[in-house]
Amino acid sequence: MTNFFALIPAAGSGSRMGDELPKQYLRLAGKPMIYHTLKTLCGSSRITSVFVILAPADREWMRHDWSEFFDKLVVLKCGGTTRAETVLNGLKAARGVSTIENDDWVLVHDAARPCLSNAQLDKLMDELADDEVGGLLAVPVADTLKRSDGSGRVERTESRENLWQAQTPQMFRHGLLVEALSRAGGMTMTDDAGAVEALGLKPKLVLSDARNLKVTYPQDLALAELILKNF
Repeated sequence: MTNFFALIPAAGSGSRMGDELPKQYLRLAGKPMIYHTLKTLCGSSRITSVFVILAPADREWMRHDWSEFFDKLVVLKCGGTTRAETVLNGLKAARGVSTIENDDWVLVHDAARPCLSNAQLDKLMDELADDEVGGLLAVPVADTLKRSDGSGRVERTESRENLWQAQTPQMFRHGLLVEALSRAGGMTMTDDAGAVEALGLKPKLVLSDARNLKVTYPQDLALAELILKNF
């Protein structure tokens, strides 16, 4: 039987939030934002361990109490300069501190998606447990899409047919994900599925919903807090 592990890349600065504090530590519903992500992932009886990948110079983590998660939480300070590098470093380091096999599943989840529900998490694992490739939570694009000409004016309207907005977690076998990210090298990868796609594989889209939002701008914090209050 294969096991499920979770990995949270948390080595970024979150510069678009306009705050000196990395956004995973911004206060949300009275806790650091990453707390809510950890609560869902560590609270799943199906997940063996949760790896948090921090920047080597991170000093903020130790200022908070994470003791309620200690039965599953593993902290690794091996973050890189890009998200892809951080995930790859974390995958490799995790092999040194746990018994992850190549065929075990790894769910990579953004620290800035604090509103992941237990139902969404279980749906992802249920639908992908026997999949040959793996996949990700996503939602069909509903809004009309406009392409800018670079000067703030519309160049054209893009078709939204068959377009989906990617979310996380993104779930792939450990060995496959290491291979995909290693081969990606200097390529710009904004998510893990992109690296797997570059191998010629087709990840499965697992229907999610807009509540699993990514906190990117300051106004997103208020929306995330409203969602958490209604869990």
